[in-house]
Amino acid sequence: MTVNSIKIRRRALAAMALAASAIVVAACGGGTQNNSFRASRIIAFGDESSLIVDTNNDANGSKYTVNATVSSTEATLVCGLSPLWVQSVAAIYGLVFPQCNPGPTNVVAPTSRIRATLGARAADLGAQIDAQQGESALGDGDLVTVLVGQNDVIAEYQQYPAQSEAQLIANVEAEGAEVGRQVNRITDTGARVLLATVVDLGGSPFGITERLAHADTDRSALITRLTARFNASLRATIVNDGRKIGLILLDELVSAIVKFPGLDGITNVTDPVCDLTRSALTPPSILDCSALTLVPNGTAAYLWADDRHLSASVQSLLGGLALARAQNNPF
Repeated sequence: MTVNSIKIRRRALAAMALAASAIVVAACGGGTQNNSFRASRIIAFGDESSLIVDTNNDANGSKYTVNATVSSTEATLVCGLSPLWVQSVAAIYGLVFPQCNPGPTNVVAPTSRIRATLGARAADLGAQIDAQQGESALGDGDLVTVLVGQNDVIAEYQQYPAQSEAQLIANVEAEGAEVGRQVNRITDTGARVLLATVVDLGGSPFGITERLAHADTDRSALITRLTARFNASLRATIVNDGRKIGLILLDELVSAIVKFPGLDGITNVTDPVCDLTRSALTPPSILDCSALTLVPNGTAAYLWADDRHLSASVQSLLGGLALARAQNNPF
């Protein structure tokens, strides 16, 4: 994504929010609309799907997706374009994160925070909350985003077949419940939460590779079952009357795109768009993926950035869901 496409992306984001309305309505916990809530800051918890890494300490960080650059030939990052879903949420309230706040029109001392970390799992969420509480306690006026659990599913799956599927299901259910308990803990502070379910990696490049590499069982289907049990346990644990938690069904969005290629303009649902052989990082990472390092004919129509992380296009779709949820939830 380049500077020249900013207007297109803005129009697309607005359309995505409208297109996402059916999933948003399905996630609603009830209640009536209350337009009085306006977030004074955004706090992002979870894994690398919500992370901006300010490697150069210039407030122009990079993300675990396809990063925007000045042009298709100029590698300078433009972190405000191809936004993560948490950036889309922050933007509707005129807020920014310190990791993406470049000059010359930067915001002085932004108060929003990204507590999300690379590789984070359910067990790490409590420490992220503690870190925020230690700096500046959560309360009324705070809008918190939570997306975590994908790394739990992968870690549990990788124990198969040394551990039985029944044991792995019990493990992911416990981890989903832990995320739910921590989300309830956040709401006890008075903060509101936008909570996304975990993406099913069964049909991802990772899941497809695992299926092809093993003949013992359909590994893609196993990953799907583990993801479903994680999400079910998470949803069963949260106290969701619609007034404290806005639930975003990311799993259903991605599963629909995989099932119906072409939905929301995403036509390639099986291949990663980033060419990691062109990464300058050790180990290779999509953290430096951009228009300059895509596979041949790589476009915004790809679902996956690498074998397990969402492309910038789908991050924008998630942002559209989150925007609609934040604006329609009876907070």
